[in-house]
Amino acid sequence: MKNYQIIILLFISLMLLTGCNGNADQGPAPTSVPLANPQTGLADPDITIIPPLHPISLPEGFGITVFAEGLQGPRMMAFGPDQQLYVTEPATGRVLVLPDRDRDGVSDGIEVAADNLIEPSGMAFYNDGSLYVAETTRVLRLGDSDGDGFFQDQEIITSGIAAGGHTNRSIIFSRDWQHFYLAIGSSCNVCQEQDERRGGVMRFNSDGSEDRIFSTGLRHVIGLDFNPKNDILWAAVMEREGLQDGLPPETIYAIYIDADGGWPYCHTGRIIDPDFGNKNSCGEELLTPVFELEAQSAPHGMEFYTGDQFPDNFATDLFVALHGTGEGADASGYKIIRMPLGDGEKRVVLDFAVGWLGDDGIPWGSPTDLIQGPDGDLFMSDDKLGVIYRIFYVK
Repeated sequence: MKNYQIIILLFISLMLLTGCNGNADQGPAPTSVPLANPQTGLADPDITIIPPLHPISLPEGFGITVFAEGLQGPRMMAFGPDQQLYVTEPATGRVLVLPDRDRDGVSDGIEVAADNLIEPSGMAFYNDGSLYVAETTRVLRLGDSDGDGFFQDQEIITSGIAAGGHTNRSIIFSRDWQHFYLAIGSSCNVCQEQDERRGGVMRFNSDGSEDRIFSTGLRHVIGLDFNPKNDILWAAVMEREGLQDGLPPETIYAIYIDADGGWPYCHTGRIIDPDFGNKNSCGEELLTPVFELEAQSAPHGMEFYTGDQFPDNFATDLFVALHGTGEGADASGYKIIRMPLGDGEKRVVLDFAVGWLGDDGIPWGSPTDLIQGPDGDLFMSDDKLGVIYRIFYVK
C-alpha cells in the first residue's frame, strides 16, 4: 500500500471515531466499517456508522453514530423485554420503537408502539412486560395482548396530576418492582405550590395505590436512576432561574423518603432564595447535593453505567445529559458529562461528549435522555434535532 493511501485510511478512521463529518452541509453518509463487536472486541464488518451532523468530541477510543433520525422531538427512552429501543414523542402523542433486528448498530426504521396519548414523556417497562407511560396528568399501563407489537390495551394507573408549568414526568421502578417513582416538576420558576405534589418525587405501589410524597423541595426533576452500589435513588434537578453570578448551580441529589431539597425557600442547602426565603430557610435538615453542576445547564436524563463494554474505570460512573439553555455568551450545557464513582474517586465532573454547541454559540442539538443498551452502548436522544445517537467503545 502506498504512503498516501495509508494517510487517507488513517484520516477516515479518525473521523469515524470522533463523529466528524467532512461535509456537514450535505449531511452524513452511512459507512460500513470494521468496528469492534461489543460482545467480542473483534472487528465486525457489519456495523454501520452514520457520523453526526457536526463533530462530537469524546474520550479516546469512543465513537458516536446516528442510530435513528427523522423523529419529532424524541424525549425519554426505555429498552423493552424484546431488547429494542422505545422512545416517547410528546408532541405527537406517540411511543415509538426503533428496532435493530439485523444488529448493524443502526435502527431498521421507526415503528409506532402506541399513539393517541397526551404528551407522553417518561416511561418504564414493568416486569410483566407491560409499559407504564407518564403523561402530564396521569400514568397509563399499556399492554400488547395480541402480541402484534402495538400496545392497544390501556389502563389508568393514577390520574389527577396537576397540569401546567413543567410537563415532563419521569418514571422509574424500584429494584424489587414493588413501587414506581414519579417526578413531577414545578408549575413555575419559583413559587409556593398549591399542589404539594409539585416540585418533588412521588412514590406509588406498582398498581398505583398508596401514593405518597417521597421527596419534596426539588424544583424540576427529569433524571432519575438508582445507584447500583446501594440502590439509593438519585435525582438530577433543574434549579431556579433569575439569580446572578452563576447561582444556583444545577444539582444531583441522593434522595430518600421524606427528604427535602429546600425549594422554593433555599437552594442547594445553602443559598437563601431572595423572594421566598429567610435567614432560617437553609437548615441542616435539608438535602446536600452530591454534585453541583453549571447553572442553567438543564440536566435531563441520567444513567449509572453498569455495562461491560466501556473500560473498567467507567464502571458505575454517572452520566448526565445537559439539555442546555441560552446562546452565545449565555449558553450553558449542550453536552454529556461524566462523574466517576469508583472506589477512591474524587467528586469531579468531567466532560464526556461535547459539540452540540456550535462555534458560533448557536446550539444545533440538545442532549435529552440517556440509557444503557443491552450490549453496553450508551444511547442519547436529542429532542431538538430529532435524532437518537449510539455511543460505543472500540476495544
